[in-house]
Amino acid sequence: MTKLMSVIALAASLVAGASLPAFAQAGADFSGVWQPRYHEDQPDRIPGPELTDYTGLPINDSARQYANSWDPSRLTLPEEQCRVHVSPYIYRGPLNLRIWEDKDPKTQDLIAIKHYSSTFEQTRTIWMDGRPHPGPNAAHTWMGFSTGRYDGDMLIVETTHLKKGWVRRNGVPMSDQAKMTEYMVRNGEVMTHIVVLVDPVYLTEPLVKSQDFVRSARELAAQTWLWVCEPVIEVPRPDGEVPAYLPGEHPFKEEFARRHGIPIVATDGVRLRLEDDEACPLAEDEALPIEIERLASMGRHRREAHEPFARRLRIERLLVVARGELAVVRDRAAQVSRGHASRARRKPENCQRVSAGKKLR
Repeated sequence: MTKLMSVIALAASLVAGASLPAFAQAGADFSGVWQPRYHEDQPDRIPGPELTDYTGLPINDSARQYANSWDPSRLTLPEEQCRVHVSPYIYRGPLNLRIWEDKDPKTQDLIAIKHYSSTFEQTRTIWMDGRPHPGPNAAHTWMGFSTGRYDGDMLIVETTHLKKGWVRRNGVPMSDQAKMTEYMVRNGEVMTHIVVLVDPVYLTEPLVKSQDFVRSARELAAQTWLWVCEPVIEVPRPDGEVPAYLPGEHPFKEEFARRHGIPIVATDGVRLRLEDDEACPLAEDEALPIEIERLASMGRHRREAHEPFARRLRIERLLVVARGELAVVRDRAAQVSRGHASRARRKPENCQRVSAGKKLR
């Protein structure tokens, strides 16, 4: 009888477990006070990027024109001085981050994970209870609407309904149609935060960034969590005047490229793509340098692009800078070159493409 009761109890517990709400989740605990480390993309995140530096960003012509029209003096406008950073960007700058869990007091189910950022005193809610995202007419906010789920101990967060912001602090825009996917992983006292941003308006492909945070051993003083910002008149201007550059009139358009000895084509963002172009195919001798420039302007090669490599965009220099990825880059470039060679022997007479090979030499 005792054995039978044990079996029944076990079966009941299994049924009870199977009947738990779909949103009951458990994973790594990210609660605590976290502070960022700036070993990744430090020039962008602390002093700020230089004007017209779009290196490594997969932006389209609309984003490039928007950024080329952006005048830093715009930040002196009262309505811009306290403008909040959107959630895809706010984790990149100086901040203290507090994370805690919001649980149902009766069932102890995880309802939400909360993030409080000292920058602009923003509180963000990541819903963990399985609720859907709102419809397209719902309000957009600086932090957006976020839902999360655990994959093992990795927290995956999907965010929509964002306000318009930027992806780089030199005018490169992010539209209010952008969607963000985050992956948060904790290794002891270190949290790695990876962001994948998809923007159908301004990006030609997903933009991936990452940053690390270290858990503080103690609570921080109250004043470190405050962001006192009150707009003032910094520069007197007529009502309605907004600093901007008209198309083609940016006075510093080539400054970044010339200062670092980089071809302008490499600083404009990843705009030279290798997909088939029936109207104007790439010649065999063009495909290789374009792919080299593309690989060099992306990922961790971005920082090296400011060094000797970009001054001499030849395959030998790239392979030296790539630190052991010699064979990978060579094989990829060769594949691209072979792929285009068969259909790019002859170029149409009306092709207006400027030879990238000439640009990059």
